[in-house]
Amino acid sequence: MGLRIATWNVNSVRARLGNVLDWLGSFAPDVVLLQEIKCQDHDFPRLEIEAAGYHAAVHGQKSYNGVAILSRAPMSDVTSRLPGDETDEQARYIEATIGGWRLASLYLPNGNPAPGDKFDYKLAWMARLKRRAQALLAQGVPFLLGGDFNICPTDDDVYDPPNWRDDALCRPDSRAAYRAIVNLGLTEAFRALHPGEKGRYSFWDYQAGAWQRDEGLRIDHFLLSPQAADHLRACDIDKGPRGKEKASDHTPVWIELG
Repeated sequence: MGLRIATWNVNSVRARLGNVLDWLGSFAPDVVLLQEIKCQDHDFPRLEIEAAGYHAAVHGQKSYNGVAILSRAPMSDVTSRLPGDETDEQARYIEATIGGWRLASLYLPNGNPAPGDKFDYKLAWMARLKRRAQALLAQGVPFLLGGDFNICPTDDDVYDPPNWRDDALCRPDSRAAYRAIVNLGLTEAFRALHPGEKGRYSFWDYQAGAWQRDEGLRIDHFLLSPQAADHLRACDIDKGPRGKEKASDHTPVWIELG
């Protein structure tokens, strides 16, 4: 049986709970990596998620950020916080082991305005993520990093490249930092199976009818270790939830490992 894993920036899990539960029931993923849950651990809707058949590991923060992992199977060795900066209190990273796989849900900083302190934090965070990927590679366990990377890897991943050229999601130094992580030997799942496809997005801004005009960005990704990439069978974007009432501005991206 394949393992179906999804990543979804839900933009407040409590505000979108109905949509999340509907999608869990219809799509039935084995694991979901959530970002921007926007609640503290004790406010996470654990009872509703457990009633839907999922265990939950949560690393929350009041009103901002926050990540979680939902899994039908039990989780072990749950760790939160990205190593490398003990002063960083933003809830952007959580890891767990599920059935022999090491899975991380991450919410990479946006970085705007760039240049500036927020952009410096983004690049520093990416340097820490690279070091974490190196450490996981050294352990030799199959792993994946999934989540909202806030990076459009190439111009094929943004609806209007000239207008986004100076945005922190598309700046050359952001893309270079992303490539440095991939170039450790990781596989970006969507591009591995959909090379050269344009107009495939995972985020549409709430403003100015971006969803209706399909003016989107592809910023939600899965990076797979070599051992995990050997099992990659499918990867796609489920646009359905973005068209719902009270939708998140992101939509789920999923992979299947066989």
